[in-house]
Amino acid sequence: MGSRAREIVGENVDVILKLLNQAYASEWLAYYQYWLGAKLIKGPMKDAVAAELNLHATEELSHAVLVANRIIQLGGTPVLTPEGWAEESPCKYESPADPYVAVLLDQNIEGEQCAISTYKGLMDATKDIDMVTYNMALSILEQEIEHEEDLQSLREDLDLMVQRGSK
Repeated sequence: MGSRAREIVGENVDVILKLLNQAYASEWLAYYQYWLGAKLIKGPMKDAVAAELNLHATEELSHAVLVANRIIQLGGTPVLTPEGWAEESPCKYESPADPYVAVLLDQNIEGEQCAISTYKGLMDATKDIDMVTYNMALSILEQEIEHEEDLQSLREDLDLMVQRGSK
């Protein structure tokens, strides 16, 4: 634990640790949702979408590492179990029970939108209080916004392909 880091954050440390653990839990669920979806996906454009899901999975895992490191720096403990991830995450895990490409894209777009809200909330809570966490959240937020855009573009391409195929 970094005592000076904790001192800089001050009395807000417990609130920040709670928000960080929520983000951490969400990253693990997102990682697994992307990873498993990429393995099970079916339908048109499945190879392109699976490649994007695999890339996003890798990036979500790296976000989890960053967030875990910050939790530890502030003297906290990252959520310890997968069950705890489901309890702590403000974002729901969507199992790929229906592996159709459009369903998986919609589920993951929703997940990215939740992640965007999570990191915006973390930034709001740490602005002018904890610049290290703020900057980390901003960096992750930029990637989450890019993920949402990537997935929405793939969804639009899929819709166009299906529309043209049915004419």
